[in-house]
Amino acid sequence: MSKRLSTVKNVPSKYPDANFTQSSIRWLIFNAKENGFSSCIVRIGRKVLIDLDSFEDWLDEQAAQGGQ
Repeated sequence: MSKRLSTVKNVPSKYPDANFTQSSIRWLIFNAKENGFSSCIVRIGRKVLIDLDSFEDWLDEQAAQGGQ
């Protein structure tokens, strides 16, 4: 099974109704250990990609917790 991966630059265009920006995705990556976002990150060398399936699961968890 192949993963659906996206660059940080392309994530906002995949979820236009969520109003994500590149900066907000980068903030999530920078604070990944505190906010649980590390499960969504795939690093290949210096390249940082987002696993979209894990990202959607993470969004669902955040919604269930009330965005805390």
